Amino acid sequence: MNRTRIAAALNDLLLNRDITVAEAADRHFTPEYRQRTDGEWADRAEFIDHISHLRAVVADGRVVVHEELSDGDKYADRHTVDIVKTDGSSVSMEVYVFADLASDGRFSRIEETTLMLQGSDADRDLGSAR
Repeated sequence: MNRTRIAAALNDLLLNRDITVAEAADRHFTPEYRQRTDGEWADRAEFIDHISHLRAVVADGRVVVHEELSDGDKYADRHTVDIVKTDGSSVSMEVYVFADLASDGRFSRIEETTLMLQGSDADRDLGSAR
């Protein structure tokens, strides 16, 4: 099975301007995908709204995976996302992910907790902003 990984998914979703948000979502997430970020659930449509919002405010960035584990259809990682926003400010977040993978290797569910390492108070909800 060819499994997606969080770095590939985030790079396609946020930084790869050669594909649309919908194409990136189809590549890495199942149609029934749902996500819980810092306790707030989003269905796939809400997730796509969130990523579309982020694409409008993110000018550049990078994803660094510190630990990554998978076992069967279970996936977990700890990664840092460093973002330069279109206004020139920077945000750095550490993210802890637990996920389910579908039989085709795409994410079907992610539950994550975010920790802001750098940024303004207004950026605290960047992980779920729409």
